[in-house]
Amino acid sequence: MARAPLRARRRALARLAVAAAAALAGALACDRAVEPFDPNEKVEQPDLSKIFPKGAERAPEDGPLGGAMRGAPPPGAPDAGMAGAAPPGAGTPGGAPAGAAEATGAPIRGRIVLAADLAGRVPSGAALFLVARTSDTGPPVAVKRFLDPRFPLEFELGPGDRMLEGVPFVGPFQLVARVDADRNAATRNPGDLQGATQKRVAPGAQGVELVIDTAL
Repeated sequence: MARAPLRARRRALARLAVAAAAALAGALACDRAVEPFDPNEKVEQPDLSKIFPKGAERAPEDGPLGGAMRGAPPPGAPDAGMAGAAPPGAGTPGGAPAGAAEATGAPIRGRIVLAADLAGRVPSGAALFLVARTSDTGPPVAVKRFLDPRFPLEFELGPGDRMLEGVPFVGPFQLVARVDADRNAATRNPGDLQGATQKRVAPGAQGVELVIDTAL
């Protein structure tokens, strides 16, 4: 007698499952709105005017988003509006006018000698700085350094020794030589030795003699 109610309950549950499945299938069919396939249906081009209204095909190039739609240039690429435009003074190092770096003279050649009363006062490991100036103020035009100098010392000072490439090697120059114990051109310490040419020297001069005759 107990089996009859159990079978009845199973049949009721089965009917409920079938009804739920049918309801779910109907809902999915309505949501997709899929029409039956017709093999004889004519294929037509879709009406794009309904998808893309007139004037919306692309953003205007002169509009606020025109540049963004075209795409920004890659990092480091030159600005198209600036291409071919060179900044002032870009032709030569340091922004000097074109041709300034080419107006350079020939090297100056000569020798540096040590005064007799300073013999033996050159410290071991010292450096000699040879400087060419056109004025008493401002940076020198050219500088050359010699380590552990031995006198007399032959030298050549020219355009390749300029401190700034944009400054032409054009004189006349005053040449100054200094023996520096700490090898630091920015310092002037007691015991350093110095000398200068008596007259100004033009580029290309030969046989110039510079005497180191002063102890600082």
